[in-house]
Amino acid sequence: MNRRSFIRMMAAAGGAATLNPVRVLGSRYQSTGYFGAHPFVDNHPDSVFILRTQIESESDTGARAQAGLDFARSVIVPREDGVPLTHLVPIKPNIRVDPNLALAKPAIVDSHFVGTDVYFTEGVIGGLKELGLSPEQIFLREVNGTANGYTLGYAEMSQRTGVDLRYLGASVGTISENDLVWTDTPDGLFYRKMPHLWPVNAPDTWLLNIAKLKTHGMGVTLCAKNLQGTLAKPYQQHCAGPTSTLGIQSAHRNPTFQTDIKANFDRHKADGVPRWDRPGSDWNCGLGMETWASRNTDNNAALKDRVGLHVIEGIFGRDGDFSRGPNPPGDDNNKTGDPWNYPMNYIIFGRNAYHVDIVGHWLAGHEPGNFGLFHLAKDRGLSRTYNPMNIPVYEWKGDGTATLTPLDSFARTPLKTYYLQRSYSGQTEPFWHLANEPCEYPSESPLGVEEKTGPRAFVLHQNHPNPFNPNTSIEYTLPRGGSVRLEVYNATGQLVSVLVDGYRPAGTHMAVFNAAGKASGTYFYRFRSGDYTLTRKMVLLK
Repeated sequence: MNRRSFIRMMAAAGGAATLNPVRVLGSRYQSTGYFGAHPFVDNHPDSVFILRTQIESESDTGARAQAGLDFARSVIVPREDGVPLTHLVPIKPNIRVDPNLALAKPAIVDSHFVGTDVYFTEGVIGGLKELGLSPEQIFLREVNGTANGYTLGYAEMSQRTGVDLRYLGASVGTISENDLVWTDTPDGLFYRKMPHLWPVNAPDTWLLNIAKLKTHGMGVTLCAKNLQGTLAKPYQQHCAGPTSTLGIQSAHRNPTFQTDIKANFDRHKADGVPRWDRPGSDWNCGLGMETWASRNTDNNAALKDRVGLHVIEGIFGRDGDFSRGPNPPGDDNNKTGDPWNYPMNYIIFGRNAYHVDIVGHWLAGHEPGNFGLFHLAKDRGLSRTYNPMNIPVYEWKGDGTATLTPLDSFARTPLKTYYLQRSYSGQTEPFWHLANEPCEYPSESPLGVEEKTGPRAFVLHQNHPNPFNPNTSIEYTLPRGGSVRLEVYNATGQLVSVLVDGYRPAGTHMAVFNAAGKASGTYFYRFRSGDYTLTRKMVLLK
């Protein structure tokens, strides 16, 4: 479906009223008319959240779908304000398929995923439907691949769910203008105008970016790079040499892009950005990477106000480069070895694509400061750091509980790439490697300094929402680490639930009270830490 067809369908059905959410049995929509990322996620835009899954087998498709549904239920929620349920929801999974994969190694297509898990995505779509969104409001878009080559099962999934899946691989000039949303980028380093695949970046939309935890020539290709596939051909070709115009018309690119990008490259190289000294004239050299990163940050800057949530699906992490990789183990110099999938069981998400990606790189065994993309993102104000230890990380539970957690408490799984191999200036490095050499990070205060170093006082926030039914979130802040107990009492003073009972580090945390099976009425929640005690009132209204 394109924009013109969608508008015509709405007009024939009675206009905007058709988009009012259907209050179906089991819908999580009650009376607000809004949805969005959980308020705690929105209120901590610099933070990154990690949800653990427990899936051991790639053949367990039901568990993968349930993981997506559970994620959506706890993270994409009804809101008292936020995104109207009349908005459209474009979803950008990573569903690019190596065109040689099916012919060269069909077994890998059958048994190993090369993109965002289709069943996880199906589960997320199920959660969106529970909010009251109709299938006609949900769109899957991709520029890469082939018209009938959705070997990851996306074509079948779109039929099961009823959502609109389209491969839009025709180039600008051939593709219908009804399939495009043109975005002006006057401050772009490379682009001055770019065509996004409708309804991406259209008004009244909420873009959900679901990347895959896997490696490629740019390192670990996560959220920021996944958005490359929202652009029409040939504008999406970020991975081209530093002199390439991508074949786009001159009015749509910065007339001085080569000199501007070269000046930035010289500055970054002089500043010691790791691996930026690799010589060459194609995309796989220091200047080529600077050019690719410039195009990438242009696109992310153009989309940042439309993306509701950035997600890395990391149930299984994948190394190598599509159909080739460093396996069997010890085969690090075999350029035609096999890739492999490793059970990592992480769903990583947040509001800032680069912060999410920095944490994703670290979990994949790399040191993010070795990737120039993150240096450039910070230069352009799209990231506040490239040091993973400066980013507040929360472990997110399926019930919506968020606990500030040291990043190094999460296990790392090394995923090797061929990113800027050190095979020059007398250096030797395996073709498949980790960019994990120590990085000298600049001295800077941790993000969310009140979370990392501790606020000055205990704070117990009013629960949200209030009144509530059946779930409500309770946020609290600690000036120092210590034992915490958070209890819920009914109006007669009976203890009905203990939400937290144990040690918590300094910072902001969130607990969830599920009042399913409880009677309507007034409840009290009491917070205790050391000698500090505070009680607040909340109302369950069914």
